[in-house]
Amino acid sequence: MWAPGSLNPMIDAPTSQLLEWVSIRSRTYAETMDAWRSHCPRLLVWEDALLAGLVRVSGTHVELTPAGETLLAARKAEPTPVVY
Repeated sequence: MWAPGSLNPMIDAPTSQLLEWVSIRSRTYAETMDAWRSHCPRLLVWEDALLAGLVRVSGTHVELTPAGETLLAARKAEPTPVVY
């Protein structure tokens, strides 16, 4: 998982999907929990993104932090790998 200040902002695909999903439009906390909360200890996308400081809860809404916006922009700028 990415840590603020790291030189190599690599994130996994589910975290990237969460950041993209939040960035598309305003999301409520309830809507986010309904879509992203997991009880599976191996799939903690929401919890990991929150702890890494990539998203935050602001009142009743979820938003990307500046770190999350930066990381999402970096991810979008990466070339898409070609799979053969």
